[in-house]
Amino acid sequence: MAKKIVSDLNVKGKKVLIRVDFNVPMKNGVITDDTRVRAALPTIEYVINNGGKAIVFSHLGRVKTAEDIAKNDIAPVAKRLEELIKKPVKFVNATRGKELEDAANQLKEGEILMFQNTRYEDFDVNANKEVKKESKNDAELGAYWASLGDVFVNDAFGTAHRAAASNVGIAANVKETAAGYLLEKEIKFIGGAVDNPVRPYVAILGGSKVSDKIGVIEALLNKADKVLVGGAMMFTFLKAEGYNVGSSRCEEQEFVDLAKNLLAKANGKIVLPVDAIVNTAFEDIPGVAKDVDKFDQADMGLDIGPKTLKLFEKELAGAKTVVWNGPMGVFEMKNYAQGTIGVCDLLAKLTKEGASTIIGGGDSAAAAEQLGYASKVSHISTGGGASLEYLEGKELPGIACVDEK
Repeated sequence: MAKKIVSDLNVKGKKVLIRVDFNVPMKNGVITDDTRVRAALPTIEYVINNGGKAIVFSHLGRVKTAEDIAKNDIAPVAKRLEELIKKPVKFVNATRGKELEDAANQLKEGEILMFQNTRYEDFDVNANKEVKKESKNDAELGAYWASLGDVFVNDAFGTAHRAAASNVGIAANVKETAAGYLLEKEIKFIGGAVDNPVRPYVAILGGSKVSDKIGVIEALLNKADKVLVGGAMMFTFLKAEGYNVGSSRCEEQEFVDLAKNLLAKANGKIVLPVDAIVNTAFEDIPGVAKDVDKFDQADMGLDIGPKTLKLFEKELAGAKTVVWNGPMGVFEMKNYAQGTIGVCDLLAKLTKEGASTIIGGGDSAAAAEQLGYASKVSHISTGGGASLEYLEGKELPGIACVDEK
């Protein structure tokens, strides 16, 4: 069944608890990328434009020490929300207590309240120790936050793979829950790719480790028509095939053996690179393209090569659903970004041809954003770990807790 979304709720006159993902990168108290704040605007705007009273909250970083309290103050994010939404945002520098309760009760229709970092509840300042009340879904905390509002909207996909007090805990204590528009998009695109993909369905996997993506690879072998492999994880597979991978990053023997088993199970579905851009040092200096059967012992593969891009283009031809997770090389270095840029180009072309193209969070999402491809694909996920677990077909607590229509 389909999940309720925010527009299915009657929000007029109600205090609407909105769990957003404002876990933005910050440097010295300054936001360096406000993409996640912008992504939450449609849900918040729907609530306030329809007479709701928005109570917005999020985690920011991890709070394990007293130093983390000061470092992860979410006040600058509330300020940025105010600037973007062009309406006052009342900020309460607390996660519980009379000031927060009074502010929630005094909210008028169309107003916005934001309170302090939910992860502050993971550290007991008085006892000077980590307690993880938010992260471990403390029942009392979930019930307390639920008491601040009337209905609950979850719009934080980035934490949907974890049961926390600020998602599952609140949902268990309110009468009505719904997904925000951002969470709805994740359900539509990634959930659609898992449950009912339009075929041909091709997955592209990159990143550094096979061990990080065992579950995803196994799930995709059952679902996808092809799985294209790039990034440093390609060398674990290539070593499993008997190639000399030189000094390239490669996992220990147990994962080489695992890769060998996956290749056997894949029955030709896994497509490996045929060349790579190599260097003899991990530096941003020009490398050379080498076929994978021509590596010398000093060669370190840092990106997929041009022949591999051509191969991937051929394998992607006519695809109707494409999911990509993990960069093709060390994209942070301009000399080793061409494989990742090339895949971005292929996805942009397929999107124009009507394919559903999904970039599954993490480094591949960051690469697409940085390289200017965000508007050229169907969907860029806002969750790293959540995207991977969703692609595995796992039930995510932050989605499961939302009411069905």
